[in-house]
Amino acid sequence: MTMSKRLGAEFIGTFWLVFGGCGSAVLAAAFPELGIGFVGVSLAFGLTVLTMAYAVGGISGGHFNPAVSLGLAVAGRFKMADLSLYVAAQVAGAVAAAALLYVIASGKADFAAGGFASNGYGAHSPGGYSMMSAFVIEVVLTALFLVIILGATTKRVPAGFAPIAIGLALVLIHLISIPVTNTSVNPARSTGVALFAEPWALQQLWLFWVAPLIGGALGAVIHKAVLGDE
Repeated sequence: MTMSKRLGAEFIGTFWLVFGGCGSAVLAAAFPELGIGFVGVSLAFGLTVLTMAYAVGGISGGHFNPAVSLGLAVAGRFKMADLSLYVAAQVAGAVAAAALLYVIASGKADFAAGGFASNGYGAHSPGGYSMMSAFVIEVVLTALFLVIILGATTKRVPAGFAPIAIGLALVLIHLISIPVTNTSVNPARSTGVALFAEPWALQQLWLFWVAPLIGGALGAVIHKAVLGDE
C-alpha cells in the first residue's frame, strides 16, 4: 500500500474518532434530556475506533493516535521512520474534525466554546483531580491500551476480532478516566479540540502529549518483556 493511501487512512480514521467522540460530548452530552451522559461519550469513542479499524485498518494499520504509533514502533510492529508522517496525518485529521465540529456547534444561538471537549487537570479536570493524578492515569491507561492492542493483534488471536477488543478497551478507558482528565490517551485528539477551546486547554496540552507517549512506549516494553513471543 502506498504511503499516501496509508496517510489518508490515518487522516480519515482520526477525523472520525475526534468528530464522533468529541462530537458526542460537545453536541449531545451537553443536553441531559438526550440521556447520553459520559457513558454515551465513552461508547462513542470506542465505536469510532471499532468502525474505522474495520474500514481502513487494512490500509494503514488503524492507529489514529500518535501514542499508538509510537508504541507499535517500539514493539517492532511499525517502522520508526514512518512515525512522523503518521503523527502529522493524525493531528491533521483531528484538527480538521475539530474545526468542522466548531462550525456546527457555533450555529447554536447561545454557543460558547468553553472547554470544547478538551482534556485538563486541576481546575479543568471534570472531577477536580490534580496534575499528578492526570499524569499517572494517562500513562497507565495508555500503556494498558497498547498491551491490549499488541495482544489482540498477535497471531495467537483469531483474525478479525482485534477491532472489537480495541474498541471496547477504549470504552472502558473512558469510563475510568473521563472524571479525571476527560480522557485523552491520544495526543492528536487532545490537540484538535484544544485549538478551539478556551486558552487553558493549550496551556495544559503538554501533559496530554507527554503522558500518552510515555504510556505508549511503556506498554510496548511491557508486552515485549512479559507477553510477547514474536
